[in-house]
Amino acid sequence: MKPENKNFFQKVYEVARQIPEGRVTSYGAIAKYLGVARSARMVGWAMNGAHSMPEIPAHRVVNKIGLLTGKHHFDGTNLMQQLLENEGIKVVDNQIVDFEKHFWDPFKELHDH
Repeated sequence: MKPENKNFFQKVYEVARQIPEGRVTSYGAIAKYLGVARSARMVGWAMNGAHSMPEIPAHRVVNKIGLLTGKHHFDGTNLMQQLLENEGIKVVDNQIVDFEKHFWDPFKELHDH
């Protein structure tokens, strides 16, 4: 991994650690917050590596319309969904119900940008 990727991944993880329980954000929202709005895919790659790091709530990061696109990176078929449902977020057909209600925007919530 290139050093600049490692730094980027660490920045992604710092944001992801701050997502409150019962809330979700998107790859794109994290990318926008970090000043690289077109790098949602890179945020996704960072989150792919985070599923094995218990201190990073990777299950709270979904795609821009609330789909659990990263669920195949979790152990077990429905672990991502189960983790979200344990936090009070309803998921139907891999889609978060009331996505807007649960959405946490780091650009609005974190004030150090």
